[in-house]
Amino acid sequence: MPITDSAYPAQATVLVVDDTKENLTVIGQLLRPYFHVRVANSGQRALQVVETAPRPDLILLDVMMPQMNGYQVLESLRTQEHLRHIPVIFVTAMDADEDEERGLALGAVDYVTKPVKPALLLARIRAQLELKKARDWLSDQNAFLDAEVHRRMAENELIKDFSLLAMATLAEKRDNETGNHLRRTQAYIEALMERLKSHPRFRAALATEDQRQRIAKAAPLHDIGKVGIPDAILLKPGKLTPAEFEIMKTHAAIGAQAIGEAMQRVQDTPSPADAAAQPTAGPLAFLETAQQIAGNHHEKWDGSGYPAGLQGDAIPLCARLMALADVFDALISQRHYKKAFSLEDTVHIIVEGRGKHFDPDIVDAFTQLVDDFTGIAARYADAPALHAGD
Repeated sequence: MPITDSAYPAQATVLVVDDTKENLTVIGQLLRPYFHVRVANSGQRALQVVETAPRPDLILLDVMMPQMNGYQVLESLRTQEHLRHIPVIFVTAMDADEDEERGLALGAVDYVTKPVKPALLLARIRAQLELKKARDWLSDQNAFLDAEVHRRMAENELIKDFSLLAMATLAEKRDNETGNHLRRTQAYIEALMERLKSHPRFRAALATEDQRQRIAKAAPLHDIGKVGIPDAILLKPGKLTPAEFEIMKTHAAIGAQAIGEAMQRVQDTPSPADAAAQPTAGPLAFLETAQQIAGNHHEKWDGSGYPAGLQGDAIPLCARLMALADVFDALISQRHYKKAFSLEDTVHIIVEGRGKHFDPDIVDAFTQLVDDFTGIAARYADAPALHAGD
């Protein structure tokens, strides 16, 4: 049965590399009825040709060439990501087993000895081109699937961010004078984490962007428990009575409990693909961080905080960061029950709380970031921007 063009992948380009003109002519004439043929008479020239269009789909490579032999050419091709997947067939007069083994070990896909048998060479080329076509198709499919996975992950992240911000904003709207409090506290925490990510105490918890983003994105949920506080207390224009303050303090526990119930529902919800499948760690890790922030951001370093009276490192790091950010913003912001403190007084109060209210190392980071905090407060100001001399 005669060999026809249809037996080969359409528009395949074959690069023939040989230092002997006669060999280039013979092999070129054999291949041209079926392929687009390019030729190179040296290893150096071959490496130049593969960088120009049309890039070969397959290379027939002689081994014994002066200056740069075929093994060296193949080694160079395999070191370059955009060239390493081009199949190479050695075509050589060397027929010792060790020569063939060396070529295959370097990454050649086949080994044909001279003088070549036309039907055999064409069959070998066809087989390798079909394999390359299949590999390219799989690569394209994998690239498409990878892009689709990333697109859906980004979409899920956007939905998650929107949902948590909507929940946090809902709680915030009940306390109608907090304004941009969520944006400011989130930005304060981001600044602190950037400063502390190389600190020996915090490196393990803050080293990666994912770790820091999980905390930053969970931060707006710190006061989600305020939805459970009666309006008469939450919106009271004056100072709370001791009894009212005790009720106000329950917002931390309420928030932690609400998020804990959400976590339980996630764990109890079966996967659509497998009713017994467990959810991925990502959503639970995020919710756990949000729960820690909501439930513990009023704990104090010396153990005098609430709701559990945790002390020192027993307080989750994310909550310790939130504690400083929340107090700073509360002090420099005007509320319906108080005037704004000056920046000087605010910094003094936080420094005084070092080792008492706040983690000492977090306070030390804050003192280096006062200008950054001031800029954040101004950027997301509810009223006229904060000035250092106010």
